Amino acid sequence: MKKLPLTLLAAACGLILAPLHAEDKPAATEDGFTVIFDGKSLDGWKVAENEKPAFKLENGALVAYGPRNHLFYVGDTKPFRNFIFRAQVQTKKNSNGGIFFHTAYQPENWPAQGHEAQVNNTFEKDPRKSGSIYKCKDVMNVSPMKDDVWWEYEIKVEGSKVTVSFDGKVVNEYTEPAEGPGQEPGRKLGAGTFALQAHDPESTVMYKNIRVKRLPD
Repeated sequence: MKKLPLTLLAAACGLILAPLHAEDKPAATEDGFTVIFDGKSLDGWKVAENEKPAFKLENGALVAYGPRNHLFYVGDTKPFRNFIFRAQVQTKKNSNGGIFFHTAYQPENWPAQGHEAQVNNTFEKDPRKSGSIYKCKDVMNVSPMKDDVWWEYEIKVEGSKVTVSFDGKVVNEYTEPAEGPGQEPGRKLGAGTFALQAHDPESTVMYKNIRVKRLPD
């Protein structure tokens, strides 16, 4: 028996197929990307301060909800230098978080190595909003994204340039000067891993479908 295409079969059965949105697209179809968090476990991730329960799995998402803590990706021993990092992100009202890159595991405190890509749409105490390369090239006062919806956060690093895109649209570009950013000593591009931040007990930030693609060094 000849098989009908899915669309025709659905029509014959009176079904309506919903369009495939970006957040529903299987990550495996993205050429060259490796899924590093699939919503099923925290395999390959290591929490910094075990006594602070700041991360949990919920409905296929990783929820960061404070107190201050960081979750490091340790599932690949080869440092990431040039890459494209993608994740679906959702924030709740007045929440702060961050995605660190070119960082390294440390057992406590704020990560001292690498840069932070800010996650903050409406957190009132910090004017640096989502898309900021924290204290190096900031998106000030008004976030390009909204709370309570899923959106795709992309960080692309090539050499000295960092490009941040939301839902495929560039929102920030930062080129690091040869002498470094002039802020804290470790805040510079190099190589390392990723870390997700739980900022404070009042903040809730959710992540899912986290994947990364290495680019040529």
